[in-house]
Amino acid sequence: RHYGFTLIEDASHALGGRYRDHAVGAIPGVAATIFSFHPAKQVTAAEGGAVLTDDAELAARLRELRHHGITRDPARMPSAPDGGWAYEQIALGFNYRLSDLHAALGTSQLRRLDAFLARRRALAARYDASLAQLPVILPAHSPGAQSGWHLYPVRLRRGGAYRRAVFESMQAAGIGVNVHYIPVHYHESYQRLGFRRGQFPEAERYYDTALTLPLYPDLTDAQQDYVIDRLRDSLQTAEAQVAS
Repeated sequence: RHYGFTLIEDASHALGGRYRDHAVGAIPGVAATIFSFHPAKQVTAAEGGAVLTDDAELAARLRELRHHGITRDPARMPSAPDGGWAYEQIALGFNYRLSDLHAALGTSQLRRLDAFLARRRALAARYDASLAQLPVILPAHSPGAQSGWHLYPVRLRRGGAYRRAVFESMQAAGIGVNVHYIPVHYHESYQRLGFRRGQFPEAERYYDTALTLPLYPDLTDAQQDYVIDRLRDSLQTAEAQVAS
């Protein structure tokens, strides 16, 4: 308020999360919250996403922009319409709507959100307990916040050849680990803008040691135990490889 900032949440990973007494998407002072419904998220519409806002004027503006900047409201038109068929493009908008089929899928998934979140949180808690004695840094738990557990990323104690050895060992065991994410300034499009490696050392240190473990509602306890056992073995193998 002091500086006249507008707060917009990129909450693409945070559906189902909470901050203090509020769900993400309903936090006071936030003008708009953006969710993703990509297939890997907590619920999916196969693609696309949604913008949440309690600002009626902003909501109307967003509805116009998602539909080419077109309105059929005579009050919004610069001159009287020719007839009931008339519409006016009052802004250079986009074509960003979910199809009806995607929206139907997303709506059905939202009805299952509580169950999905409960399972994700249970799996995250199992990881927390089982990995506590391994040489990895667990995801941070912020006071007053509750994660939606889109991902479960850990940090290894070292990077480089060690992280690569762990990654490849897990993949060879049939476990779909991944790395989230490659720093933005590493990518060619940003390199052309003048960004260089070394400019953001904390992001780079994080990337060098990051490893994301499988986390999805259909993951069984037995499958998760297999992931944990293979991670323990992979860490030991990588340690021996690096030492040699």
